[in-house]
Amino acid sequence: MTAPGDALDAFAPILNWRLLKGSHAFPGPDGGTCINEAAIVAAGLPYRTIRATEDCPPCFSRPLAAYALGLNDAMPEAERQGLMAFVLRLSGSADTPEIEAARTRFLALESVRRILPPLLDRAGLPALAARCETAPDADAALLAVRVAEAQGGALAHAASGRRAWVIGAHASAVARTATAAIRAFADPRCAAEVAEGAAPFADGIWVAALGILDGALGIGRQAPAIDLIEARDRLERARAQA
Repeated sequence: MTAPGDALDAFAPILNWRLLKGSHAFPGPDGGTCINEAAIVAAGLPYRTIRATEDCPPCFSRPLAAYALGLNDAMPEAERQGLMAFVLRLSGSADTPEIEAARTRFLALESVRRILPPLLDRAGLPALAARCETAPDADAALLAVRVAEAQGGALAHAASGRRAWVIGAHASAVARTATAAIRAFADPRCAAEVAEGAAPFADGIWVAALGILDGALGIGRQAPAIDLIEARDRLERARAQA
């Protein structure tokens, strides 16, 4: 077993693995993979290029991998590195269909509760922001988001007629992001699109998205413990072979 002090020393270089958008044939000297590809290396699994969630090993939870991949491709580079905190928690996370469905619902519902409200506030819709933030369940969240989708579209159209471009940009973002939130209840990758749509207009969105991923990872089966020193060594060997 890795001692606590050794674990801290081992985790630092793991966090320095550079994450990039897209898929990658093999790691580079500084890492240069997406989060799911990095998780494959850290777990000691045969390397594979991840172009879509379906390319992940079967031991990866599909909703969790989809959300992580969506964030990976949407985040600015500095914020993307925050995903490395989860690199040891993806392999072995696959669970029953019921648990995977619960994870999908969680990602969608928490996106409505945590991601949409700051955007709605910025767009001048505080009552709707409060409604999303306090939605007690998926049904209530979907009702609120459908209202946001309609109001955002109407406000964007009205702003265009007045040449109120800033107001229109915020309203259009509300409409697009609400549409993604509706789809997120069936497709977890769309939950990442909620964060992507809100981030240019509101502060703290990427931090909130990482918190949502952390919460979803806490549902159901947890990834088996991976020795930090072994994970570090696997990542370092992959870099050395680049």
